[in-house]
Amino acid sequence: MREEIIVSGRLNPHIDPILHIWGWEIPAYLFLGGLAAGILFFASYFYLTGKENDFKASIKIAPMFTPFILSIGLLFLFIDLSHKLYFWRLYTTIRIESPMSWGAWILMIVTPLSIIWSATYLKEIFPKWDWKFKIIDNLLAWFTKQRKPMAWILLFSSIILGIYTGILLSAFNARPLWNTSILGPLFLTSGLSAGAAFIMMISKNKIERTLYSKIDLGIIGVEMFFIVHMFMGFLASSQAQIDAANLFLGGEYTLPFWVFVVFLGMIVPAILEIMELRGKHIPAYLPSILIISGSLLLRLIIVYAGQASRYLY
Repeated sequence: MREEIIVSGRLNPHIDPILHIWGWEIPAYLFLGGLAAGILFFASYFYLTGKENDFKASIKIAPMFTPFILSIGLLFLFIDLSHKLYFWRLYTTIRIESPMSWGAWILMIVTPLSIIWSATYLKEIFPKWDWKFKIIDNLLAWFTKQRKPMAWILLFSSIILGIYTGILLSAFNARPLWNTSILGPLFLTSGLSAGAAFIMMISKNKIERTLYSKIDLGIIGVEMFFIVHMFMGFLASSQAQIDAANLFLGGEYTLPFWVFVVFLGMIVPAILEIMELRGKHIPAYLPSILIISGSLLLRLIIVYAGQASRYLY
């Protein structure tokens, strides 16, 4: 028999709020949203800068994956919902102060636009493709003429989508680890890095891959800057946030975060990209897979560690 003396109602199941309510579905959804945002950002940016015929993978091929990426992410979000039959209520109102409302409406804009954008390039990628219906051909011919305004909408909405994935967490003030304004920019840069890595992995154009290696090096540098300053902010804040930072500075999340996210997900790919830029033969998929894996693990660890941090003791 094991005897326990309870001197407080805290730390008991369903009483003290330290349970992991969010499982893998939410970080997976945040990752896929960031990845899609990164892909669409580069597609729209390079289209607007006149690289349509030079960067085929960026503008024409990679965006074709985004409707599937977003759909899978939304499926994960739907699986996590407790009241699945009422998800539609998010679209009956707009609440400016609610990150969830922002996310719902941005996804309502980005998802159909990504489908239309991809459809306008489908016959270029698959010349034998036949829509069978004349009305679809006529409609897509009109949308093809509207690519420039669509690109502007995708450019700004992809930035909002990328930053929303972090703001969604930072809005939870009850969790010290999430209660920082850096999470939004950090998740945005992580999504851009994952998007650049994805395009670099599927591109067969050496010039395009080289450019994305340079872009990704810069983004990794910005990510490292945000991570360092996030922990500096925690350590200069309240005791609850100092304890939250200590989860990564000697605590249970130290090894997975600094080894798998920072070292293997950022530093090693950066070294490989530098080697490639200096003429060494490095398979494009190697740094890309490491970056994408690191981006996913960043969200997994932040979501789980954030639920472990608390203000109540």
